[in-house]
Amino acid sequence: MKQHGRVVAVFCLVLAMAIWGSSFIALKLAFLEVAPHWVIFARMALGSVVFLLAWRWRGRIDARPGDWKYLLGLAACEPCLYFIFEALALQHTSASQAGMITALLPMLVAVGAFTFLKERISRGTLAGFLLAFVGAIWLSLASESDRHAPQPLLGNFYELLAMLCATGYTLLLKHLSARYSVFFLTALQAFVGSLFFLPLAWLASPLPPAVSPQGLGAMVYLGIAVTVGAYGLYNFGVSRLPASQATGFINLIPVFTLVFAMIFLGERLATMQLLAAALVFAGVALSQWGSTAPAPAGVLD
Repeated sequence: MKQHGRVVAVFCLVLAMAIWGSSFIALKLAFLEVAPHWVIFARMALGSVVFLLAWRWRGRIDARPGDWKYLLGLAACEPCLYFIFEALALQHTSASQAGMITALLPMLVAVGAFTFLKERISRGTLAGFLLAFVGAIWLSLASESDRHAPQPLLGNFYELLAMLCATGYTLLLKHLSARYSVFFLTALQAFVGSLFFLPLAWLASPLPPAVSPQGLGAMVYLGIAVTVGAYGLYNFGVSRLPASQATGFINLIPVFTLVFAMIFLGERLATMQLLAAALVFAGVALSQWGSTAPAPAGVLD
């Protein structure tokens, strides 16, 4: 039964990575017609509606004194700060390059666990982190401006900041998932995201007079498939597996993103960029080799 639960968690994580990989393409398409803050608000608001309709199935909520700061930190990291940096990134770099930067997340989580949870990092993990970081820098420096990536270096830097936010989110999620259901934590993100991005969108830019079916479909997809589906699947997987193992699946996002970007956006990577991407994957693989499991949930108390 335990092995069956692990298989289900792995399947959920792989599916979540595929949906997240496609989200870069959906965001690119939506940003062509609607200002980024309105796109993020729309996806969060739509996700909130879905969660409100299904609230009766919210699951366990074992609140404890002091949890509010962890819940607030969770929502602040993602969706609030994460999507600000993600939106900035995709205005300046290509979907495929942004997806490649996500390969750094497993190592960032390992470093975060070492810093805040006092977990030991092996030499292999540290070497892998440095190798992948060099690969990500190389990928950015090897980029050339085009219609998909007008300022790739700046865009990739914003994507790195988004990954730092995702690191904080993952560590807090692992801590809270022992007492709060996946449904509740995912719904919290959607509700807080809606309240956070509405005033930003209202002040930043006007609503477009019209949106094409493609743009509207992209936002609906982001709101339901990504905000509800991918985050729900990822949160479920993190709640069932050690954080370091669960975040290892993030390495699949660049693969899915590259495939989807080539199919739907016609994006291509130059030879030097492909070599840099290979260096990122090599670093990720090295960091996962013989890595130890993280401390159990609750060590932040």
